[in-house]
Amino acid sequence: MYTSRRTFLRKTTRNGLAIFATSGLTTTPFTPTSDEVNQPETLSTQAAAIKPDHVVRSLPENMVWGYYGADVPPVAKVKDGDIVEIQTVNPSGVSRTNPEEFYTKNNLPLDQHAQEVIAILKNVKPEPSGIRGHMLTGPIYIEGAQPSDSLEIRILDLTFPAPFGVNSVWPGGGGIPDEVKTRETFVYRYDMKRKTASLKEGIEIPLKPFMGVMALSPPADMGHQSSIPPNFYGGNLDIKHLTKGSTLYLPVSVPGGLFTTGDGHGAQGNGEVSGVAIETAINLTVKFIVHKGKTLKVPRAETPTHFIAVGLDKDLNKAMKNALSEACAFIKDELGFTFNEALSIASTAVDFEVSQVVDQTLGVHAMIPKAIFTKKKFAYWA
Repeated sequence: MYTSRRTFLRKTTRNGLAIFATSGLTTTPFTPTSDEVNQPETLSTQAAAIKPDHVVRSLPENMVWGYYGADVPPVAKVKDGDIVEIQTVNPSGVSRTNPEEFYTKNNLPLDQHAQEVIAILKNVKPEPSGIRGHMLTGPIYIEGAQPSDSLEIRILDLTFPAPFGVNSVWPGGGGIPDEVKTRETFVYRYDMKRKTASLKEGIEIPLKPFMGVMALSPPADMGHQSSIPPNFYGGNLDIKHLTKGSTLYLPVSVPGGLFTTGDGHGAQGNGEVSGVAIETAINLTVKFIVHKGKTLKVPRAETPTHFIAVGLDKDLNKAMKNALSEACAFIKDELGFTFNEALSIASTAVDFEVSQVVDQTLGVHAMIPKAIFTKKKFAYWA
């Protein structure tokens, strides 16, 4: 049986995963502005072939330090269906008072990208009330997106503008905070030919870049929210499967949605147990698609091979239950099984993975394999 994405979209429920209608992937001719001509060269896992309609550069005026809010002015306005390259930075390990020291101490070039990081740290101010979080690029206003809609974010590409990333351990941080006695920062250098990262000889971590933070603005009545804990509007989900070719779906709470991103990861194990992954600068290329009147309650995701249900809570046990509830609801409501059948399928075929245990609100995601549903065909853009 062929199940169209349009049919699934109409059947979206409170707990189900929507499978959204897709159109052919097209690009519009792109003419760079004077500000975009002198962009830094990027190191990519493959040659970039996508021409964006817009480029949002990692400049101080395009950054927000650590929070989302409906009153944060957008740095760009784009149309429904536009392809946008969003440049992000990684200030991990870099001091605000002497940012140059990090690069010289670690024998890293003070190139154009490093100069952008230094300029951002010297000019972007933290949130006045004391909220802290990640250095983020945005927000971006998507024309046509309104409350009660949902936004589909197709991840077309992720490239590295700098050949390294940073991981740290520190007392009081991570999944075993009492066992860490000293702070230490590790610089992972990239071998782009081998597509690996290494902190010392004898260890190679496969590079699998993704964005830790992709968020829309919370509703206006929530005020400013830190980017550290994830929530129903997305944010610091830290789901390592949101790589190139995946899709994230988020509920729209304010006009224009106000998409913000940052916290690039070169690689991460499920759990992110030291407190951070390989924190890295990433240039993210996405396509935004607005789905009118398709309200979501929680983030949802999809890859070519899996549907992903998300569970969030400050209690990891409750996050697990929420992920299970979301997975069962999807299998039941969207694929036509009874609840008991859905729970049986979840128990025998669905992998439940801990996204992260270090972001105040903890995450579990359910990996629902498409291949087990042999009577159905699922169209997908990637």
